[in-house]
Amino acid sequence: MSFDYDLFVIGGGSGGVRAARVAAQGGAKVALAEEDRYGGTCVIRGCVPKKLMVFASEYSGMVEDGRAYGWDLSNGGFNWDTFKGKLHAELDRLEGVYRNILKNNAVETFDQRAKLADAHTVELADGTKKTAKHILIATGGWPMVPDFPGSDLAITSNEIFHLETLPESILIVGGGYIASEFAGIMNGLGVKTTQFYRGEQILRGFDEEARNIVAAGMGEAGVDLQLNTNVVSMVKEGDKIRVTDTNGKETLFDQVMYATGRVPNAKNLGLEELGIEQARNGAIQVDAYSQTAVPSIYAIGDVTDRVNLTPVAIREGMAFVETVFNGNPTSPDHDLIPTAIFTQPEMGTVGLSEEAARAQEEIEVYSASFKPMQQSFAGRAQKVLMKLIVSKANRKVLGCHIVAPGAGEMIQLAGIAVKMGATKEDFDRTVAVHPTMSEELVTMKTPTR
Repeated sequence: MSFDYDLFVIGGGSGGVRAARVAAQGGAKVALAEEDRYGGTCVIRGCVPKKLMVFASEYSGMVEDGRAYGWDLSNGGFNWDTFKGKLHAELDRLEGVYRNILKNNAVETFDQRAKLADAHTVELADGTKKTAKHILIATGGWPMVPDFPGSDLAITSNEIFHLETLPESILIVGGGYIASEFAGIMNGLGVKTTQFYRGEQILRGFDEEARNIVAAGMGEAGVDLQLNTNVVSMVKEGDKIRVTDTNGKETLFDQVMYATGRVPNAKNLGLEELGIEQARNGAIQVDAYSQTAVPSIYAIGDVTDRVNLTPVAIREGMAFVETVFNGNPTSPDHDLIPTAIFTQPEMGTVGLSEEAARAQEEIEVYSASFKPMQQSFAGRAQKVLMKLIVSKANRKVLGCHIVAPGAGEMIQLAGIAVKMGATKEDFDRTVAVHPTMSEELVTMKTPTR
């Protein structure tokens, strides 16, 4: 059969664009359809604008620290309009970069929704049909708000970047990394911030000692973290929202943001008609090579709900091209992925938590928690954590957990060592860089437990 394209990609996020570009560079004829903005969640409504907001929110603490170090600094307050204008100009620039990447590599683009018509055909929103030897679905994920009385009053992480004005008070509902990151952001921007989480502690699934330190640090910074608490109902009351919680308390907030989960963006793609299996949450089921039950159709990134991180989607896209177009079957490696949670304090982690490692085998735990020099001098009470989980059997470092300013930068480098299978003795042999926080990773000699 002859096809219009060798590859048709549905979705213009990081994973889809990378796969399209690399396949095109290898000589394939490629097209891509995106119904929204190019760059996807990460660039337009996720990692990039969030990290810029993290940077903005941290300056309030820097001003206070500066005074402690002898600087005479005036603080006129945060100007949301100034920041928002620069933020969206940067997002526009980045979207242009993504569009140019595709254009410069001869990838034909369609700025409209696309769905599957059959195993080799994509139907665009205008009714046009295009055929392709291979189809790649990379439509990402989408935030969801549970249904309850007044749930339509809530915003999500999609809308937080587009607020006309910065609220005086906000309730953030959820205990995952998105909720916890935005609690720190809004608090740092001067918004009176409350966070509800229905569980015992935020950041479920991460190392318990690390998440306890993060939660304590958030509280010390001013976030009103209320655990074992959820929303029952919300009603509009003038310009505010009256929230009734599971403890029977009623509180007025200017804004309520829900970050209680994301779902794969897989509705109305024509999956069911083709017999492509989906999980209960809609995630497209794929094999180790990102192939669906229909051999010509593949899926990568958050729509598959494997490891929902942008760099992972990019790796999956690269592995797809290697498998399908380079004749080298490659399964994306999802083991020992380092990641950062941009809470305040920041957290970086790679490998197993203490709890998961202990359930697997006998371990030693090396842990140091202390006040870092820079913040301690300025009179801030927040502690940092440096932690290694070590196998007793082979001495390999099974996990590394850092809670500290710049933890994301540190864990990227520590992740290399852990991925290579470094032992505790390898860490011990490394000379410390002094004075730094991270030197504790190579100077801890005695296990704490």
